[in-house]
Amino acid sequence: MDGGILERDLELGRLADAARHAANGAGSITLVLGEAGIGKSSLVRALPTVLPPTARLLVGHCDDLATGRPLGPLRDLVGSVGADLARAVRDAGDRHRIYEALHAELAGAPHPAVLVVEDVHWADEASLDALRYLVRRIERLPAVLVLTYRDDELGRGHPLRQLLGQVSGAARVHRLPLAPLSRRAVGSLCAAAGLDAAQVYAVTSGNPFFVAEVVAAGGTGVVPPTVVDAVLARLRRLDDRTRDALEQLAVVPSAVDRTMVDTLVPEGDDALAAAEQGGLLVVAPDRVAFRHEIIRRAVADSLPAARHIALDRAVLAALVAAPDADRSRIVHHAAAAGDLDAVARYGPRAARDAARAGAHREAAAHLRLVLHQRGRYGPAELAGLLEQYAVESYTIGDSVAAVAAQREAVELRRELGEPRALGADLRWLSRIHWWAGDATAAETAAREALAVLEPAGDDRLLALALSNTAQLRMLSDAYAQAVEYGERAITLARRAGDPAILAHALNNVGSARWRDGDPLGQRQLEESLAVALESGEVEHACRAYANIVWSLLDELRFTEADRLLSPAIDLADRAEHLGFLTYLHVELALRKFAAGDWAEAERYARLGADVFPPARCPALTVLARVRVRRGDPGGGELLDQAWRIAVGTDELQRLGPVAAARAEAAWLRGDRAGVLAAAEWVHERAGRLAAPQRYELGYWLARAGRPAPADGASHPYALQAAGQWDKAAELWHTAGCPYEEAAALAQSPDPAVKVSTLATLDALGAAPLARLVRAELRELGVRRVPRGPYAAARGNPAGLTDRQLQVVRLLMAGLTNAEIAERLVLSVRTVDNHVRAILEKLDAPTRRRAAQRAAEIGLTAAGET
Repeated sequence: MDGGILERDLELGRLADAARHAANGAGSITLVLGEAGIGKSSLVRALPTVLPPTARLLVGHCDDLATGRPLGPLRDLVGSVGADLARAVRDAGDRHRIYEALHAELAGAPHPAVLVVEDVHWADEASLDALRYLVRRIERLPAVLVLTYRDDELGRGHPLRQLLGQVSGAARVHRLPLAPLSRRAVGSLCAAAGLDAAQVYAVTSGNPFFVAEVVAAGGTGVVPPTVVDAVLARLRRLDDRTRDALEQLAVVPSAVDRTMVDTLVPEGDDALAAAEQGGLLVVAPDRVAFRHEIIRRAVADSLPAARHIALDRAVLAALVAAPDADRSRIVHHAAAAGDLDAVARYGPRAARDAARAGAHREAAAHLRLVLHQRGRYGPAELAGLLEQYAVESYTIGDSVAAVAAQREAVELRRELGEPRALGADLRWLSRIHWWAGDATAAETAAREALAVLEPAGDDRLLALALSNTAQLRMLSDAYAQAVEYGERAITLARRAGDPAILAHALNNVGSARWRDGDPLGQRQLEESLAVALESGEVEHACRAYANIVWSLLDELRFTEADRLLSPAIDLADRAEHLGFLTYLHVELALRKFAAGDWAEAERYARLGADVFPPARCPALTVLARVRVRRGDPGGGELLDQAWRIAVGTDELQRLGPVAAARAEAAWLRGDRAGVLAAAEWVHERAGRLAAPQRYELGYWLARAGRPAPADGASHPYALQAAGQWDKAAELWHTAGCPYEEAAALAQSPDPAVKVSTLATLDALGAAPLARLVRAELRELGVRRVPRGPYAAARGNPAGLTDRQLQVVRLLMAGLTNAEIAERLVLSVRTVDNHVRAILEKLDAPTRRRAAQRAAEIGLTAAGET
């Protein structure tokens, strides 16, 4: 293969195919993954040999800096892309301008564009945000997005995991995990050097880079014991001047631009040429880089500490002297050199640069370094730095750091005797506490904020504090107080002409009134949405959408919720408001769960399973309920996690759904005492507030033999609790909830009605409830109880989605598309699409052949005996 790359024909072929499809408008994502040295960069270097002639190859790199270079891979593209993107990246302050310019660059001729981002496991947050933007749009671009990363370095909390989760939902994704070289390939590389191939393979396990280094170092016929030894053996063969140059460049964890090289290694062309000839460096007109990061690390790690510090000081001096030097690089080398004055001087500005670019993780890291030198700042300046650190920590989801920093800022403002600044900080501390799931601490800070700001004479700050308090009271179900505080905030916001505060306050008052049964509540929430949209306050518009949708879902008004979810998600997506985008996706998961589309419910719920508590709690609840209803393991553990979050918030909107899920899980496993323990006290609280959560909780209490007093409500769960299963089933059918409809029908004393539920339950994969229904039928003396699907069918060898499994089982039972649509509460057109997909996956030309093929692989018809 060209360039000496071995055993990568398949991967290059797939990349070439992706580029050809992209040229026709079918954009895609390719993930190239594997351990360090496995050949990811070599594969990228070989790409030009297989791409179409019209393809544009753009390559950016992520650096292993202690605090990443904001938009590092996009900065690498400057000089290879158009002026609009280059200017946007240089300015860095307007991320939407950057995204639009990046989109336009990839959409422009010639086609296709192949954008490679190398080592994305080191990506800064701003770069990850830009990639998230692209991932959601790449399928409509004539482009391929190639991401290379080390999959063995991704812990559970690694920032890249969220991006990879989003990638998994894209329309066209190609995964290229790179395998080690075979023994045969290692043997071919060892033959010329006269090395023992078996010994080399034992040392390297076939890692291509490791093999190459061992072969290059083993000219004497001796195999070095480690790869680092191999690199250092090659280094020792060089003259002192070349080694000095390599050591100097090795402390810079990225490619070094030519101006900086000339400063650090004056008159070093001969040394660079020797290192390049030795296969250690790649020298280009504008930059110099080590051939592989492993080489750089081996050289840097071999340096004595004093030597490393001296070399970092040289880089720091060069950066400080250079015009327009990247301040993140200055701080990195200042910290490595132990220059605390430089950290204190440049760190705050580096943090502001990073935050401006949207690289909040990097901003927090800079501020963390700065705050280690807090004695260098006066109280007011230190308070400002702590406030910035709290904001950045809040933004990246580090609640512990955010709370600690904001508390310290509050105490400094208290000592300084600045009531306005103190009140503002207390209000923000309240918000951080709530977001972290500590309702009690949030309320305490909110009360003090009001006490400080009431006499301070600042209407805007007071309105913010009043609206914050209204929100907390609304969430804690103190609706009258929420309205009282919120109305004051509305008055002040109108007087100040502040649409953001007005939208926030209207939202809180509207939510409180709606939950309290006041029709004015929905109108005020809709006004909050209108105010926010008109004034361009995206965050408040997203919040209004989220609260309206949540209330509609609570009331089973799914059609209205559906109309709002699409524009809400589109707004959050376009604005890159990732927090609300996640929350809205969790609401979509709740909607899919209610519709019996459990695979889609899981897909959207996973997006919120590791984020901030208000979204994580319902996300975990959806994931748990799907497992519980399917009889899959792990549901109980997820419910325990959700319950801990719900108890911490002390909010009925969190407690109610988790308690209902725990009660259902207990019921399905035959634990009536567990039902009572899960539901009773939350039901009592919901009953006092006449909250909608009381209906499902009351139903489970009735199933466990402790029915609550009937209140004449028409909610289907209330009807089920009262024994009116038939009316409840009709309402569930109208609402489009097939599982709940089947569960209501299963309460019928008529065996024939019970039998009719099994087709739906089997199609849904709801094994636990189906098992209970079959047991009841046997107790009633029914001799021919339809059996459930075989385990082989649940194994799903055809790779059908959950919804497709439901459809194919009903198809096997002889139902028409219209009958399947009626049974699963879907449109006929949707069923038509599912049937077409099933025919394709089963390689079946007709419905009859699809049914036969499904039976051959172990699927059974719904309700088959």
